[in-house]
Amino acid sequence: MTSVTAPLIPVFDSPFDPTNDAAYQAWREQKLAGYPTSLADLVVPVNNLLQLTADEYQAISSRLKKTNMAIYASCAEATRDKALIRAIGRQFGLERLDHNMCADNDAITSLSVQEDALHQGYIPYTTRPIAWHTDGYYNDADHQIRGLLLHCVQPAESGGSNELMDHEIAYLLLRDENPQYIEALMHPEAMTIPANIENGAELRPARSGPVFRVYPDGALHMRYTDRNRSIEWRNDSLTLEAVAALKAILHNQTSYQFTGTLQPGQGLISSNVLHTRTQFENGEHERLIYRARYFDAIHFQ
Repeated sequence: MTSVTAPLIPVFDSPFDPTNDAAYQAWREQKLAGYPTSLADLVVPVNNLLQLTADEYQAISSRLKKTNMAIYASCAEATRDKALIRAIGRQFGLERLDHNMCADNDAITSLSVQEDALHQGYIPYTTRPIAWHTDGYYNDADHQIRGLLLHCVQPAESGGSNELMDHEIAYLLLRDENPQYIEALMHPEAMTIPANIENGAELRPARSGPVFRVYPDGALHMRYTDRNRSIEWRNDSLTLEAVAALKAILHNQTSYQFTGTLQPGQGLISSNVLHTRTQFENGEHERLIYRARYFDAIHFQ
């Protein structure tokens, strides 16, 4: 049985309501004013992940508010202590972890090359590239990923870089092209991920839902994968045109896309922005990234 997200209910005066142009234009002007132009603008050096200083917290918060993402650079090089990951997440209101199928027992996933039966067939546990996506796009409507944290213990010898793009910017560029594209991608059956079936057993049912939705707290959420197989788009001309336009935005490099490779002690904290991963090769030390997915939205003190 296919799980379908309930229709979007626009938030009053929301700039993300495709029929509210006045609110959108005001938000758009504020969004683009002083928007960062390089990955370095997102980086914040921190001394202790267990307890950020007021200045460190403010620096990360300001980047999150502007771009929905920030990169911390800590002194905890090559640490495997997941308590640090939990600690920095909690300082931004991130508590409820998504204990997905391939996660570790503590619900924080060790992203490394793994060839056992559990991980076999899942690209994040290989050296292969991963296309544009937001995490948890196959989750049901009540368990969407609103917070994402990636912490680098060890980078690959070569490759393994990430491209990052603020999902609000993707929305903005798409709406500027045609507001009807937004309406199409807000349809509750815009994107369907077929059921996950292995050896005749259904591990996860098919999941349908919008690409863009607005939460009651006013936040814009994006659910997306750039995959070409194992995906079904709503079969109408406007939706297919909107998808093509979105893909063009993602694949045509713009100043709103940031590219970099996390180094030991560095981490990305975000509102589940769009991201990729390039192919990589391991050397003497294997690539290891900790990934924490949260059902919570980022909150500020």
